[in-house]
Amino acid sequence: MTDPQVDPLIERVREAYAAVTDEARADKVAKQHARGKLTARERVALLANGGFYEFGALAGPGPAQAGAAPLVAPGDGVVTGIAYVDGRPLALAAFDFTVLGGSNGATGMAKLDRCVERALLDKIPLVMLMDGGGHRMQEALDSRLAAPGSRLLMRLADLSGYVPIVAAMMGPGFGAPANLAACCDFVTIVRGIGTIGMSSAPLVQAATGETLTNDEIGGADIQAERGVVDVVTDDEHEAIDAIRLYLSYLPPSADGAPVLGTAPFEPGDRAGEIDALVPASLRAGYDVREVIEALADRDTLFELKRTNAPNVVTAFVRLGGRPVGVVANQPLHLAGALDSAACEKAAHFVAVCDAFGLPLLILIDLPGFLVGTAAEETGLVRRSARLGYELANATVPRFVIVTRKAYGAAYIVMGGGRSVDADLSLAWPTAEICAIPIDSAVDVAFRADYESAPAPAERRTQLIKLFQANIDPLLAADGFGIDDVVLPSRTRELLLEALGRVQPRRPDRVPGKRRTISPI
Repeated sequence: MTDPQVDPLIERVREAYAAVTDEARADKVAKQHARGKLTARERVALLANGGFYEFGALAGPGPAQAGAAPLVAPGDGVVTGIAYVDGRPLALAAFDFTVLGGSNGATGMAKLDRCVERALLDKIPLVMLMDGGGHRMQEALDSRLAAPGSRLLMRLADLSGYVPIVAAMMGPGFGAPANLAACCDFVTIVRGIGTIGMSSAPLVQAATGETLTNDEIGGADIQAERGVVDVVTDDEHEAIDAIRLYLSYLPPSADGAPVLGTAPFEPGDRAGEIDALVPASLRAGYDVREVIEALADRDTLFELKRTNAPNVVTAFVRLGGRPVGVVANQPLHLAGALDSAACEKAAHFVAVCDAFGLPLLILIDLPGFLVGTAAEETGLVRRSARLGYELANATVPRFVIVTRKAYGAAYIVMGGGRSVDADLSLAWPTAEICAIPIDSAVDVAFRADYESAPAPAERRTQLIKLFQANIDPLLAADGFGIDDVVLPSRTRELLLEALGRVQPRRPDRVPGKRRTISPI
């Protein structure tokens, strides 16, 4: 039996919800599809494979500027709610380009703030699907509205290191969206449609006179090389998959238990060749990804920032089903030497792993730091210290393996030997651990000796052979600077044993200290 007084009220609510759907705005949706993009609601449906519980669907925009026509902005241009992804909840905000270009209004920002609040209180990840144009000019040109600023960056600082924070750039991402993405642990971008930067082309031209496209300023591949984004994808489906994969390695919060994979846990295809993967010759190159895959569970390597600072590899893997973060020098680029970009990339990755309880596996093969004026102008002194700083502050288990070259201060910054009290410190038979390469040391410290000899070249060779006899991984083990020299083929077994034994966290070394001060 129906109530004639209640029925109109129910219908009114139904009509209000129907008005914010894609079906109610077919013309706007068609234009979005013509741009080669999904709508905000289609993106939500794609990610939320376990259901979506929306809030704020009926929220509307704030007042327009004096004298302007009233704004029409369903949901105020952002879809917000709790999404279930692979059985786990997260707070989700999807910005809607079909509503005033996805611009950020006061109500929409309040909805985003609500997502942040739920992520903090419910201890769940925050995901933002970006497709918008920053501040909404129709609301922003008012001192009364602009003066309070925004607490959103402060709220994101509260979330940082407590729950995973993720952004996907699926359209224009200049100004405020770029600031929000910069606060995230993981950023993916869709090539050809996603951008990220401080100002779009029209504003850049007005301010500097430069005539550039949005893609030239903040396109996917450019910003990936700069390290601004972590993963570039070719379409939105791949971007959603990247988000899902990233979150699969992390607990819902820093308090959560690790997300274990499902058995069987078999090593990678080249595990049987691992003893021969690292050449004995220090001048021969090899792809360290093959070494990582031989150590890790099969098909579990997920690399981040691949085109940024390719002289170091940062990746998630699984070992016996357990998520682990890997930092490895890449001999194929700059011989694995550390520059500022590599140090920043590795340091950020170490911080993410430490925040969410992922043990760290560090593979060392590097000739040292880049040297010269160009390297110094990048602030390498402080940026190199940042990597050692993050490793020293890390409380998760750390397993360090010298695979080949390991020289000087760079060896220390990478956590070699006893530098960061590693839970396991190993060397492979191909390891060469010393202050600097032997030939360089002879040229610096013994030049007068061999140049004054009757046969300088012969004397130089003699000195190199003399000192080379002292560079031996067995001597490193003899002095107990490392735990052991082991065959590569035995390393996975030792890592699995250590993972099953060591405590997930170490206590604070200096109880009561409020915080450390980063070198940068």
